[in-house]
Amino acid sequence: MRASVYDGGKAEGAAGEMIDPRVQALCEEFEVRIVPKSVYPGPGETRAVGALAKIINRHGMEHARLVMTTLAETENNKAALEAAVFGAASDLIRARPEWVEDTSKWLAVWDRCPVGELQALTHELRGHVSMRSALAGLIYERLWRAFGPRSIQPDLYDDRRRA
Repeated sequence: MRASVYDGGKAEGAAGEMIDPRVQALCEEFEVRIVPKSVYPGPGETRAVGALAKIINRHGMEHARLVMTTLAETENNKAALEAAVFGAASDLIRARPEWVEDTSKWLAVWDRCPVGELQALTHELRGHVSMRSALAGLIYERLWRAFGPRSIQPDLYDDRRRA
C-alpha cells in the first residue's frame, strides 16, 4: 500500500484511512508493509498503524524505532506485527531499559521467543484480561530467565533449563 500525502500532513492509505507520516516512515525504514484494517497481515506486514502512532506520540520516535527493531529485526517475530505485540514490546522496553542496553543479548532472547505462539495463547484469555498485558507477562518470563538473577545460576529443576 503506497501512501500519498495530502494537505493535513498525514498520509492516506489505499483504503482511505489516514496514516501518520511518522508511522509510514518507520514502517518503510524496517521494510514493513502497511495493509488495510480489513486485511489479515502476513509476515512483514502490519495494520496496527494506530498503535504505532500512540507509541510515537507517548514515547518518541527513537523508542518506536527500538520497538520495531525488537520485532521486525528478530527471527520469530516478523509475522507478529500487531497492536498487542507492539504494545507489549514497548512496555517491556520501558520496564527494563537496563536489559535493552545489552542489545545483542536483548535481540537474541527475542530471536528465540515464539511471540506468535504466545500471542495465540493469550487469545484464550480474551475478554478476561488485556491481551497486551498477558503477552507482556509471557515474554517477560523469557526475558527474566536471560537477564534476571537466575541467568547466571539457573534453577536445576527448571523445566525450561537447556541441557
